[in-house]
Amino acid sequence: MGGGGSVKEVQSKAELDKIVADGSPAILHFWASWCEASKHMDQVFSHLSIDFPHAHFLRVEAEEQPEISELHSVSAVPYFVFFKEGKAVDTLEGADPSSLANKVAKIAGSITPGDPAAPASLGMAAGPSVLEAIQELSRENGAPQVSSSGLDDRQTKRLQQLVSSHPVLLFMKGTPEEPKCGFSQKVVDILKKEQVKFGSFDILTDNEVREGLKKFSNWPTYPQLYCKGELLGGCDIVITMHESGELTDVFKDHGVGVSDSLETKPNKTAGGKGGISEQSGLSTALTTRLAGLINSSPVMLFMKGTVDEPRCGFSRKVVDILKQEKVEFETFDILSDDEVRQGLKVYSNWSSYPQLYIKGELIGGSDIVLEMQKSGEFRKVLTEKGIHQKVSLEDRLKNLLNSSPVMLFMKGTPDSPRCGFSSKVINALKEEGVDFGSFDILSDEEVRQGLKTFSNWPTYPQLYYKGELVGGCDIVLELHSGGELKSTLSE
Repeated sequence: MGGGGSVKEVQSKAELDKIVADGSPAILHFWASWCEASKHMDQVFSHLSIDFPHAHFLRVEAEEQPEISELHSVSAVPYFVFFKEGKAVDTLEGADPSSLANKVAKIAGSITPGDPAAPASLGMAAGPSVLEAIQELSRENGAPQVSSSGLDDRQTKRLQQLVSSHPVLLFMKGTPEEPKCGFSQKVVDILKKEQVKFGSFDILTDNEVREGLKKFSNWPTYPQLYCKGELLGGCDIVITMHESGELTDVFKDHGVGVSDSLETKPNKTAGGKGGISEQSGLSTALTTRLAGLINSSPVMLFMKGTVDEPRCGFSRKVVDILKQEKVEFETFDILSDDEVRQGLKVYSNWSSYPQLYIKGELIGGSDIVLEMQKSGEFRKVLTEKGIHQKVSLEDRLKNLLNSSPVMLFMKGTPDSPRCGFSSKVINALKEEGVDFGSFDILSDEEVRQGLKTFSNWPTYPQLYYKGELVGGCDIVLELHSGGELKSTLSE
């Protein structure tokens, strides 16, 4: 049996397991009281429960139920998990009411046969003010994942100082001597096994830090472990990294618990470029595969997660740097392929991730890339390797528009027009004795489609003067016949 058109607050993992086990479609919403986007999405969620009364609609406050949050790797709110036949089959992160409605309909079925996937009543049921608020939050954040921190400069500065106050810092419930929750206890035990010195902060003693850090890090639960000011993650991620040996590697790579002389650096003399050892002991097949991946893009980043969803702070840092440098790059999620994850560490003689390669050569990890950016060396290396800054389509179009005072975007060339309308405009310009530049839109599909959107003009040819649209064939011919074309193009 389903939920009957209401949202149920889940109080424990056992309760959740029992509900999901009956096999009915179920949707679980992780939310937080401090996040405006998740509050708005909860209203949409409630209305969907009315549209789909045969499904279970469940709500969990992420911070209050860390066991459930950690189980589903919740790292931001709002976050939704979709269950069918007792199994989690899909997820959705961020404030996207349309996607939520579609995913609900996909597992719960349409309201009535023949209805579209997204309930037609969604906009009216949720109310326009709710949907507008969600859309505004999305625009402000520039991504589907929406959260409004609401932190002022003082709070932000305080939190930044806190997370950077110790090379390894654990925000936990209680103290290392007296943890107040099992998850905090687990992370403390792991850090002791790793034999690293770490600082801790008891978030139960300071509510401003407790609530503020969730917004600052966009991570809704505790504990939270930081290394050199960057968030590594919560209990589940720390356990996984510890068991795989990755946590030890991260600490070594960032000089935690080892002397500077032992800090891992690319071995430039290890028999191959960028620290690639010829005597790696890897199979020929794996070596060939790794070489292919490294050279699959001029700039290649091996990271945890994806560009849109980095799974560690160090990977996020390198992604941000590459975006700031306006570099086109490809990535490989090493969490998706353990053979690559373990093999590349041997192949490159570099023990941790992320790893950045340029033209097949290892540059290094996040610390080295950051140092190179600050010193200007990173831009110099990119230039030397022939890696140029990526130009956005909008900038490219603006450059083309301003490449000549009078610019004609046409089909074909002035000497060989490929359509009658383009030919007519060329004849009119020649009769007026106007010098003009031209661009064949048949030679570049990106420009052809992009300019229609940019100019809000759906057809070609298009004539521009000093970067401003004059018009298409009909307007140009009308100006020509009225004796106004030359004066229009010389104002």
